[in-house]
Amino acid sequence: MPIPDFVVQLRRSVGTDLLWMPGVSAVVVHDDGRLLLGRRSDNGLWAVVSGILEPGEQPAIAAVREVLEETGIVAVVEGLASVSSDPETVEYENGDRAQYLDLTFLCRAEGAGDPWVGDDESTAVGWFAPDALPDTLMASSRTRIAHALTYRTNPQNGPWFAR
Repeated sequence: MPIPDFVVQLRRSVGTDLLWMPGVSAVVVHDDGRLLLGRRSDNGLWAVVSGILEPGEQPAIAAVREVLEETGIVAVVEGLASVSSDPETVEYENGDRAQYLDLTFLCRAEGAGDPWVGDDESTAVGWFAPDALPDTLMASSRTRIAHALTYRTNPQNGPWFAR
């Protein structure tokens, strides 16, 4: 997966030390209720579309950008479904360590067609019924989907926040 230029610059100063990174995830729902997922190229697991915020980028705009870049699907943000931090540190093959603050957005697909692999972050993308998600779905994506679908049915309760 490509490393954003600003992270490359940070890594020149901090090496492989732990970085606290802001990220976004998009739970994209098709008109028929199916969910958009991608199979990650780094670990082979299915996941909701996610990515790192660029400096100064608005989170909702980043979520929409990531969906378009990775799948060719135009997403429209309906709301912020959850805010959480990943409890574990991620260590990449090159030794870089990161921990993520994730903002999960519930999105709808605009004029949804067939998604396509848009970059090297995924090896496959597709629509899945909520009751037929892949067994190899990342645990964090299961949680994010649950929060987004709960928010979808009950938005007046606002986003879910880790407690």
